[in-house]
Amino acid sequence: MSDVFDLTCALIARPSVTPDDAGCQQLIAGRLGAAGFTCEHLRLGEVDNLWATHGSGAPVLVLLGHTDVVPSGPVETWSSNPFTPEVRDGALYGRGAADMKGSVAAFVVAAEQFVAAYPQHPGTLAVLLTSDEEGDAIDGVRHVARLFVERGQAIDWCITGEPSSTAKLGDLLRVGRRGSLSAKLRIKGVQGHVAYPDKARNPIHLAAPALAELTARHWDDGYESFPPTSLQLSNISAGTGASNVIPGELQVMFNLRYNPHWNADRLQAEITALLDRHGLDYVLDWHRSGEPFYTPEGTLRRVAREVLAEFAGAAPEESTGGGTSDARFIAPLGAQCIEVGPVNASIHQVDENVRVADLEALPELYRRLIERLLA
Repeated sequence: MSDVFDLTCALIARPSVTPDDAGCQQLIAGRLGAAGFTCEHLRLGEVDNLWATHGSGAPVLVLLGHTDVVPSGPVETWSSNPFTPEVRDGALYGRGAADMKGSVAAFVVAAEQFVAAYPQHPGTLAVLLTSDEEGDAIDGVRHVARLFVERGQAIDWCITGEPSSTAKLGDLLRVGRRGSLSAKLRIKGVQGHVAYPDKARNPIHLAAPALAELTARHWDDGYESFPPTSLQLSNISAGTGASNVIPGELQVMFNLRYNPHWNADRLQAEITALLDRHGLDYVLDWHRSGEPFYTPEGTLRRVAREVLAEFAGAAPEESTGGGTSDARFIAPLGAQCIEVGPVNASIHQVDENVRVADLEALPELYRRLIERLLA
């Protein structure tokens, strides 16, 4: 097989379930170091991060990826061991094949090829990898970005290797992502017997009008290519399990995926005001995954559109859909960010896989992007 195939297999064989890197970054640093990159290992908490650079000065182009994967789940539900790469019917199977060890391997091969062809290229080509993208994302790129601010490290362009394609390699270009804000809400009542409701305060009854208003609210009509902001309740729990006990507390979890009409502070203020207006006794804990980002028309977006059209045979769909990615931590540094990667049909699933033909095409796709930006 090819160099990118072999490297992808070597990465899949390392069971790097988040936040354990399992030696993936050491393997990659060895290769990039041999190609002339300066490699810096940033161990932050329990997380491994790799910052590898070639060249100097502006413009700075970063290839952003992660070496960690989600858990495989029960091994017996897979057709083959999730950490033993296997080819079947033209596809490479294994946890991380699509999300995103294939892209990381392609980054490495493309970077090696580029610096061999252009050893004196202008600007800086960098590879940034973390082992904390699929987990809490606290000591990964979020933390590294703070270090970059302290150092004054500028980034002009960032290409994230998340699996963005839908049916065919290159058919979608992600040019932004929604923000994500999660909450744990505890509404307090007074426990009691269901036959004596006057001696209790049922938090489910108290919360119902507020939750109905919260879920019925129309937040906005969207923003440019972003869909409307959405709030979804994900968990509700209360009670002792007995049918004759009024619970003393109701717990609710919800998440907002929001476009650039909003930021986390404004959303939190709106929701707090709503709960206060309903007179609830509550505790609300927030977790900010990241603010929305959007890359307007410019050099990076134009170049990516041209390269992807060459691979897909037609101009790609330009989208801001999907969940979140580590680009949310790089965009606030002033960088233009896009996401380009293989088909995402099987990510996080049993029998995750990537088409071998797509995997072997990825290094050329990334190399063309690098060449048109730095050569």
